[in-house]
Amino acid sequence: MRFVTTAALGLALFGAAAAHADEYNISVDRVQIDLGHTTKTGVGFNGKSPGETLRFKEGEDVVINVKNNLSVDTSIHWHGFILPYQMDGVPGLTFDGIKPGETFTYRFPIKQSGTYWYHSHSEFQEPDGAYGAIIIEPKDREPFKYDREYVVILTDKHHHSGAKIMRNLKTSPDYYNRQQRTLFDLFSDSKDKGAGAALGDRSDWGMMRMMPTDIEDVQGYTPLMNGHTADMNWTGLFNKGERVRLRFINASAMTFFDIRIPGLKMTVVQSDGNNVQPVTVDEFRIAVAETYDVIVRPTEEKAYTIFAESMARTAAARGTLAPRAGMAAEVPALRDPPLLTMADMALDPMMAGMDHGMDHGSDHDMAKMEHGDMEMPEGAHMMPDGTIMGGPSDDPYYANGSGLKPTAANGGKFLSYTDLKAQKPLYPDREATREIEMRLTGNMERYSWSINGVKYGDSDPIRFTYGERVRIKFINETMMTHPMHLHGMWSILDNGTGKWDPIKHVISVSPGTIVHMETEVDAPGVWAFHCHLAYHAKAGMFRKIIVEGGPKQASLPAASGE
Repeated sequence: MRFVTTAALGLALFGAAAAHADEYNISVDRVQIDLGHTTKTGVGFNGKSPGETLRFKEGEDVVINVKNNLSVDTSIHWHGFILPYQMDGVPGLTFDGIKPGETFTYRFPIKQSGTYWYHSHSEFQEPDGAYGAIIIEPKDREPFKYDREYVVILTDKHHHSGAKIMRNLKTSPDYYNRQQRTLFDLFSDSKDKGAGAALGDRSDWGMMRMMPTDIEDVQGYTPLMNGHTADMNWTGLFNKGERVRLRFINASAMTFFDIRIPGLKMTVVQSDGNNVQPVTVDEFRIAVAETYDVIVRPTEEKAYTIFAESMARTAAARGTLAPRAGMAAEVPALRDPPLLTMADMALDPMMAGMDHGMDHGSDHDMAKMEHGDMEMPEGAHMMPDGTIMGGPSDDPYYANGSGLKPTAANGGKFLSYTDLKAQKPLYPDREATREIEMRLTGNMERYSWSINGVKYGDSDPIRFTYGERVRIKFINETMMTHPMHLHGMWSILDNGTGKWDPIKHVISVSPGTIVHMETEVDAPGVWAFHCHLAYHAKAGMFRKIIVEGGPKQASLPAASGE
């Protein structure tokens, strides 16, 4: 047995390999988090936030003793792990949680490799600081080379606690929106496109109970990189010519980051822990809870800035790669903030008239809407099932329309979901046995988020059968981007590459888009399926999945009384 300590597990920051052990002790504690301008009380692991980087090896069995030093219940969820459902760490779903003063022992085999992370799944402990990185070394040699590696874990720390943020959002959803449109903006819009068009646009947004600046629910946070503010300047060292592997993890509560390293190309080699065919980019977007591994090769004896800019351009995390400590490079300025447009919803103002972005009754089916009399927006296209999606976009798997279409700085290459191809197919390519539709629905004005118009507390479980292949059709009817996370089983993103479709654990679904994923139902038990935006999940965008059949297992909940 060993304790999780900086000496044992923090070595990943310097490219060294920690000793592999099969038993760990982790405590969940109240900690102080330095935000530069202030210090806040939060939650961490073994006395710090982020927690130490855990290193496992594919094929080993691990035992992790988690001691709760808080005055409230806690938990740890092993994000993206394939494990027995009783070890998944979701209170009220897979176990009872860990009571104050008690220790819970997690035991599970390591069946995968790559970059992952761990976090509390209790209330708002994760946004309050209870998160950390995991590196799993593969049994076999990886299909790419590197000389050293660094974990780069990003988060969005707010001076308010998670519970207070949720109360404020429920009271006033635009409480944290610092980019609200004003009367002066209306005058400017009227000058640009005419008073009638400007007023009509305002009316459409009013009917949708949202604003063009509703890109981030929460602003005013401090982005952290490996627990460091931009002024603290976390630094990773390199020797000229080395291949440096950067393991990016977005452990934020709500923030999508666009990442670039001016002066360096990044070769993406893994997505959500799974190898992909290498693709070289200048910039990429990392959704909440996603991980991306990239390799860079600095060829000059100079510093390079790692710049992680929020999708709404309200804040940025910053670190440095350098040949010597104390060096720094120029830090880019924040780019102009985007505005959502009706093109982002593809259906233009028509959807506003159908309470677009609001909770619908369960009998409403966007996929079966009649479009014969509808005017096609510029650049939109009709899907095979009859839905009109797209607007001025060439990639339905990232934000479309004129508001959020990602564009790399200086005209470089921006990673698209369609660029991702599996290095080696994990499953045989076969037809799905059935399809389930999940409309991502919500009402920003009431701060209510749901699936198919039904919040989690009012929903029935979704039942899978062991051995089937289920196809999920996401239809995002809101103006927010939702990173959807299925526990316990892989999500196969249908990006049109057939057997090379990438294997992920988070699927980011942009406003006004339809995205398909499939899963091989190979894990019996009870699992969570939810938006990984912390306050959306808590507000209702969450489902229980019950997998029936398969290998002998503990009894599952009955169909009634769930």
